[in-house]
Amino acid sequence: MSKILYLTRNGLLEPLGQSQVFAYLRGLSQEHAITLITYEKLEDWANQAKMNKAHEACARYGIRWLPQRFRSHPSIIAPALSMMRMIWLVWREVRRDGIQLIHARSYIPAAVALTVSRLTGVPFLFDMRALWPEELITAGRLRRGSMIHRAIAASERACLAKAAGVVSLTHAAVKQLKSAYPKELKNQRLVVIPTCADLERFTPVADKRHGPTVHGCIGTILSGWFRTDWLASWIRVAATRDPDARFEIVTRDDGVRVRAILDPENELTERLSIGPRPSEQMPDAVRAHNLSVMFYAGGEISELGRSPTRMAEVLGCGLPVVANEGVGDVADIIRKNNVGVIVEGTSVVQMERALEALRILMQDHDLPGRCRATAEAVFSLEAGTEAYREVYALILNMKDTRCVA
Repeated sequence: MSKILYLTRNGLLEPLGQSQVFAYLRGLSQEHAITLITYEKLEDWANQAKMNKAHEACARYGIRWLPQRFRSHPSIIAPALSMMRMIWLVWREVRRDGIQLIHARSYIPAAVALTVSRLTGVPFLFDMRALWPEELITAGRLRRGSMIHRAIAASERACLAKAAGVVSLTHAAVKQLKSAYPKELKNQRLVVIPTCADLERFTPVADKRHGPTVHGCIGTILSGWFRTDWLASWIRVAATRDPDARFEIVTRDDGVRVRAILDPENELTERLSIGPRPSEQMPDAVRAHNLSVMFYAGGEISELGRSPTRMAEVLGCGLPVVANEGVGDVADIIRKNNVGVIVEGTSVVQMERALEALRILMQDHDLPGRCRATAEAVFSLEAGTEAYREVYALILNMKDTRCVA
């Protein structure tokens, strides 16, 4: 079995760690001996029962898990110290365990993998996930052209050029990257693997839901790259149009802050619920909705690389998606498969138009089956796992050659 080191700054105990890391590794562990390094939030680290359960799950699949503590403060010193320790940790595992490939999920792990690769000669896979520098700019956390931005861009360029393979979430991001880095990507091994879902967990409800329409929204909305003004407008217009409608925001964000943004006068009271759900309850949480709303900062370069994690799970549950233009391949998938509506703007007229289109769409008895079929065709975990399996094989068997996929 080939020895793979999987490096991510996400936590295995986070919902994303379960859906977008461990879900793939379960399948990949059948052919590869995997060492997994994650960075766990302090509140998750303190939950000994959850930590023990995660260790048991990894052991069941033969995955060697090395959890680390995630620290974000002080804001500049902590990430720098964390990166230095990450380099040492990865180098140690490569030398000690004979690692043959480093799978680096996102930019900081990729920069670490690049450094260790130069020291040891072990190839690495740059699993970009999204266009992180552009996301930071969109969120107002980074100024374009600043010294830090130039450093991150230089690291991005080096990782794209030196990686044994590059994985992007969307075709839209690939087009942007090839335009920005034509030389670095000329002979690069580039593969698109969208955010996938475990469709054995996220399944449609057996019986049609009755009662008021529940508008769902899942994931962080305080990230800086979610359009909270669009969501607030959608909720306001939908609540006026349908006095019985309910709204549920499933998020680990601060509920008080979220409510202050979406319903500052507290007019919706119990019609709006906000709160987290553990990973094992997410399928039931999605199935409790009639539709799912996701508005990201479309039109920005950052959004070309976005493949919303929950879109695959929502479609897998047979529910339509409400979204906006300019977000990765989202609008293309929705239009091509007729599995949702695209909102054009925040005005009352535009929201009314989208709500009416949604009302008509949801009268289509074939909609749940079409949503499910789209999830299976585009976002199945099996397809994503197989794509990673093929990338691993190409890198491990053809270390000295490159091909464009």
